[in-house]
Amino acid sequence: MLCVRPLEADAAPEPTVLIDAAGRSGDETTAIDWFHPSRDARFVAYGTSASGDERSTLRIIDVESGEHLTDEIPNTRAASVGWLPDASAFAYTRYSTGGDYDRHVFWHHLGTPWSEDDVLFDELPDPTAWPDVSVSRDGRYALVHVELGWSRVDVHVIDLATHERRTVIEGVDAVTWLGFDEPRARLLGWTTLDADRGRVIEIDLNGDLSAWRTLVAESDAVIDGVSLTSESLLVSTTRRAVSSLDRYALDGSRLGSIDLPEQGTVAGVAGSRETDLAVFGFTGFARPSALFRWTPDATAPWTDLPGGPDASAFAVEQTTYRSTDGTDVALFIVSSADDDRAAPRRTILYGYGGFSITMSPAYNPIIAAWAESGGRYAIACIRGGAEEGEAWHRAGMREHKQQVFDDFHAAGDWLVANNVTTREQLAIRGGSNGGLLVGVAITQRPDLCRAAICAVPLLDMVRFHHFLIAKLWIPEYGDPDVADEFTWLYAYSPYHHVVDGTCYPATLIETGEEDSRVDPCHARKFAALVQERTSCGDEHPILVRIEAKAGHGQGKPASRQADEAADVLAFLDSQLAR
Repeated sequence: MLCVRPLEADAAPEPTVLIDAAGRSGDETTAIDWFHPSRDARFVAYGTSASGDERSTLRIIDVESGEHLTDEIPNTRAASVGWLPDASAFAYTRYSTGGDYDRHVFWHHLGTPWSEDDVLFDELPDPTAWPDVSVSRDGRYALVHVELGWSRVDVHVIDLATHERRTVIEGVDAVTWLGFDEPRARLLGWTTLDADRGRVIEIDLNGDLSAWRTLVAESDAVIDGVSLTSESLLVSTTRRAVSSLDRYALDGSRLGSIDLPEQGTVAGVAGSRETDLAVFGFTGFARPSALFRWTPDATAPWTDLPGGPDASAFAVEQTTYRSTDGTDVALFIVSSADDDRAAPRRTILYGYGGFSITMSPAYNPIIAAWAESGGRYAIACIRGGAEEGEAWHRAGMREHKQQVFDDFHAAGDWLVANNVTTREQLAIRGGSNGGLLVGVAITQRPDLCRAAICAVPLLDMVRFHHFLIAKLWIPEYGDPDVADEFTWLYAYSPYHHVVDGTCYPATLIETGEEDSRVDPCHARKFAALVQERTSCGDEHPILVRIEAKAGHGQGKPASRQADEAADVLAFLDSQLAR
């Protein structure tokens, strides 16, 4: 559901439901994929999809009346929308051919057919490039970020009156995210250019766009984002995957840290341009995601949602282990507060290791339930993520991908060597790119653990790029059609390394029939092959869970999430030694 509530401190806490997508469609799998309100909050453009498909249709709702406009635009998967100040028109992204590539920026006037929309930006470096658009609050400029993989973002400024395009950065392996600061006629944001962990920069909109000035220099913290209020810059960072939130003056001078509830993750910061006020999301291993309202005087909870466990019932430890090449890797261990660590216990080891995604503390009911039942849950901050900056990401991509797997194997070995668990009590778990991680662990180290949960996985790395949107991932993994890159992809491709007569761990492979990111064929054929070739299928079953009307996981109803979690926990409970 999409809800609305006033920002004032003394406002009633109960939100008003604006959109109940599943109720409107009569299909519980209908999800709100994204939304973008107009500047005056009169309208909201939003996208819905069903059955986990994620191929959305853009619709517009009048906030005051609750009525929908006649405008409906197809092929707007994960769209960005930039409204004009008077809400008469907006820039947005749409797949021009209706397929999985060629995403362009269009211009739409309310009440006109979408088929007549003009193209605002379509100069893509290649068809897999991913443009994102925003519009300045005065309606003068559009800002287009063009992502190519997860290590390069080009940035362009377009004058909406003349359509003149100026380039801020292009063709450079650096990540740069900027926004408009209209009163000061500048672009403001952060970049990894000449700063592996990021720096905050400003650029004069009326001057040379290649002349960048650093406001907040690179430090030992990795910058996640920058938000602007009327008087402050709020900079979100992580150190070893744990979040901090710091306040700076508009000129970049530091004003201090903002207190957070506990060791956890800041999940987005939205600043008000009218006042010195912001709202941010926060989550932790024992804290479901909640909103907090910040002013210079105080930080206070801004949501009071039911449910969730007692955080005091859990203990979270962050430690370090040594990987195969001698590099130290951070590791979280979550357990019940009364766990004295005197003896090994059943443990789940989770990892991801790719696409610059940081494994920061985040609530998951499976973690809470597992710890409540006496188990331990470990999260390894392996290479491929952004836990230590862009160099950490690059150390786990393309020809270096094997190091990601070695980091994960080393984490499992460390847990056993340090009496956290035993081989017969250890399970591994991961999804999507993390499903690839688990698939490689199963085939390279079948002795590592007793059981595995492999969700929505990539498993055939020789043909992955032929299915759905997978060409987007070639910058991360490599191109199987290039001989040298085929060599390193084939070397670890799980499907091609299932050896007949090997005793594989008990494995539950999960997929959704409507997954529009990772084709279910990966899970199906890998499961069939391991079932055929394992030597211990009676004791270590190989199961595949294929869910109808489900996709990669986004938008899945809570009831279905609970069913899936119950299946995962029941499988592990049946397989791991006590």
